[in-house]
Amino acid sequence: MDFASHGLLEGLKGDARTARERLLTHLVQDGCTLEQLTKAVRENRLALVPVDRVLGGTHSAVEIERRTGLPAHMMIRIRQLHGLDEVDSESRVFSDQDLEAARTTKQFLEAGFGEEAIVEITRVLGEGMARLGATITAAFVETFLDPGDSEEQVAQRFAALAEQLTPALTPVLVAGFRAHLRDSVERGMLGRTELEAGAIAATRHLAVCFADVVGFTRLGGQLEVTELGTVAARLAQLAASVTQPPVRLIKTIGDAAMFVSPDPAPLVKVALGLVNAFEQEELPSLRAGIASGRAVLRAGDYYGHSVNLASRVTGIARPGSVLCTQEIHDAASRDLDWSAAGHHRLKGVSGLSPLYRARLLAEDEQQPSQQATKRHRGRARKRARG
Repeated sequence: MDFASHGLLEGLKGDARTARERLLTHLVQDGCTLEQLTKAVRENRLALVPVDRVLGGTHSAVEIERRTGLPAHMMIRIRQLHGLDEVDSESRVFSDQDLEAARTTKQFLEAGFGEEAIVEITRVLGEGMARLGATITAAFVETFLDPGDSEEQVAQRFAALAEQLTPALTPVLVAGFRAHLRDSVERGMLGRTELEAGAIAATRHLAVCFADVVGFTRLGGQLEVTELGTVAARLAQLAASVTQPPVRLIKTIGDAAMFVSPDPAPLVKVALGLVNAFEQEELPSLRAGIASGRAVLRAGDYYGHSVNLASRVTGIARPGSVLCTQEIHDAASRDLDWSAAGHHRLKGVSGLSPLYRARLLAEDEQQPSQQATKRHRGRARKRARG
């Protein structure tokens, strides 16, 4: 094939041109079409095509239906619920793992799971896997991309590593899933009320906390994108490191973290620990708001008036502070040091609501969060010396 006449070598000279020609020749021999190669060159991702082929599929939805009994339309819907592009029933985009997943899905349906439950599980799985996939890809590139690499070198190295390391991720993913599944079971409640009703309670009374970076949107105009990403990543790391049972970290999204706890006092201490950790590392100021009330658990997240209220209290909190409602103050009055923060109008609440600023008692000032921060700094200094 005359690659130059199709514009696939445009702008390249010397070794770079020769390396691309060899890579293109290899991909044609491996079954790539001219259309696929042209698209990859246009999108500046030719070096990643071999990895794509390692991870790609060989089965169509129709074939999977014939071999597993799971309807082709459901297989296509599952792919869309994962957040992936829509395909027709004849497209060979499904892997051997997709084939096994179809058998498992069919097994769940036969065991009594409704299609709605399958849809919900798949949607949540897709959201989590999208973030995990992007994170692993970024780490992969950062680890194995060397300065001055040619497209051919990157293509060969990345494809070989993908073939070698992708299967090795399976036990890691399974172990993480089993650990979180067990944690969910340990936190669950299945008493006489639930047994009589044949269902778990729709809502639970919880303390809810939001913590966010003050002025994160404004910081976007002041910091480099990489610095902004570092702040968000450090928030996620510190939020996980300060969390202690019975507090649960529900999610981190960019500049914010959400926690819940059946007991308010530990939640307030976790929030204070996170705010202090940000201050110790000289990161942009953090603030937190905490409220309590009924909340409903859906797809791993919590919804309800208490969640909305905690978010609104957070919006009132000053930088570097943890602000709480009357209920939280009353429930944890002996465990913390408190000061009145005035009465405020909160959307959805009639009248003015008293709010209180929480601080650690003197004997609790050396928190695990500060110890974790010191360990992190110590590791950083070691890396710098090494």
